[in-house]
Amino acid sequence: MTRTIPIEPLTQAAFARFGEVVELDGGTPISINQGFAVRVDTLARIDVAAEGGSVCVSIFTARARPRPIAIELMERHALGTQLFYPLQDIAWLVLVCDAPQDPNSYRAFRATGRQGVNYGRNVWHHPLLVEQEHQRFIIVDRAGPGANLEEAWLDREHILHISE
Repeated sequence: MTRTIPIEPLTQAAFARFGEVVELDGGTPISINQGFAVRVDTLARIDVAAEGGSVCVSIFTARARPRPIAIELMERHALGTQLFYPLQDIAWLVLVCDAPQDPNSYRAFRATGRQGVNYGRNVWHHPLLVEQEHQRFIIVDRAGPGANLEEAWLDREHILHISE
């Protein structure tokens, strides 16, 4: 049995139960640096302090997966949020679910190159999915002790694909 997951636009309302959409729209710009820069604060709530964790900032460079994108693995983080924000204005994909073995619980979103996501704690999501080669992202994640990664491999008889 193969199930195709449709892709929908990423919006605050559609993504709310999985975390936060990180974007400048709706933020309050503040002029700083003698008027030569603009700052927009509080775009996401970073939650990584459980069990002695600290903030880890990384840059990922991702490669596109073969089409159609076969879904084999989902992951979640019990001890902290995980924020992905693109460094290029190139669209990318976000895949989340309520339960990895329930094909009906999956949602796929197309984020613009000006939108990031901050996955809430324990939100099942797919590792980074890009549509072009060498897309770069800044990641704000948790570093420190404790088991913060849980992976779920999908049953082979329930193959999922993302498609237009």
